[in-house]
Amino acid sequence: MTNGPLLVIAAGGTGGHMFPAQALAEEMLRRGWRVKLSTDPRGACYTGGFPHIVQVEVVNSGTFARGGLMAKLRVPFRILMGAISARRSMMRDRPAVVAGFGGYPAIPAMLAAGTLKLPRMIHEQNGVLGRVNKKFASKVDVVACGTWPTDMPEGVKGIHVGNPVRRAVLEKHGSNYITPGDWPMSILAIGGSQGARILSQIMPQAVALLPVGLKQQLRVIQQAREEDIPDCEAAYAQADVRAEISPFFRDIPRLMSEAQLVVSRAGASSVADIATIGRPSILVPLAIAMDDHQNANARGLAGAGGAIVIPEKDLSSESLAKCIATVLENADGAAKMAKAALTQSCPNATEQLANLVEKLADKGRG
Repeated sequence: MTNGPLLVIAAGGTGGHMFPAQALAEEMLRRGWRVKLSTDPRGACYTGGFPHIVQVEVVNSGTFARGGLMAKLRVPFRILMGAISARRSMMRDRPAVVAGFGGYPAIPAMLAAGTLKLPRMIHEQNGVLGRVNKKFASKVDVVACGTWPTDMPEGVKGIHVGNPVRRAVLEKHGSNYITPGDWPMSILAIGGSQGARILSQIMPQAVALLPVGLKQQLRVIQQAREEDIPDCEAAYAQADVRAEISPFFRDIPRLMSEAQLVVSRAGASSVADIATIGRPSILVPLAIAMDDHQNANARGLAGAGGAIVIPEKDLSSESLAKCIATVLENADGAAKMAKAALTQSCPNATEQLANLVEKLADKGRG
């Protein structure tokens, strides 16, 4: 394995970028490749799930989305320093392919690869290209798309492969769905790094409005920001509903497979996990998501009948409670939603993306 070709994965910022990157890393290692991950200190926080054999290279980067004027003025300099560092690393150990998954931490490695004329590709998880991927879309050899259709810049063609999911998710693909009924049930509520707060406030209020008999059968597993957990726990206790609240759950695939319903933002990775495992869902697209990409992400599941979409402007405890009851009080309807969700899954997305990497490497050698 140590003599295999090298893939450099450039990604970071959020789990939405890192989870599909992790899935590709796992597959390329299985195929005998070496894998390096190029990211910044923030992205490095998401590397815990990567195979230990993946070398993590932390480079300077920055974002214009946070900080004051001085911090923003330093961003180009930080990115330049990161690109110089990444270029030196690539000159010492030349990659066969560099694959970017978006996020500002991906910029240094993608820039460095361009200066060395290395084969480059990007993978876009959302239905609309993010800022970084949009900048590189016309300059790279391949643009792979996770959500289809994907809004592309003029003159750029994408290849639909789907969103790679982690091996732990893929192992739950199509796992048996226990329909709602007169027995213990669970709801998994996940918000993502940017969207957990509103669900922390609305979700307990919505559950409190459910019929008493339904509440007695429920257990809620909910992601919430650390500062919101005490209020969230108190609200569930007052509603007399069992709940487990945490800012992060390490075993989301198992929890999702055991759930009768998933309430979630419409991040690309969350949507892919829901479709792969095959569970009914209520999706609340993040209103501030750039270019409204979370609405684009939700279209497939909703159009197939696998998800109910509540626009954030229409989200209230009453509207959410009504949708929860609609799913949990109709076993046949819930089962149909689970099957519909599965039709939107791309269980071979990782394999297809890995094939593109190898094809690009062959082209580069040629």
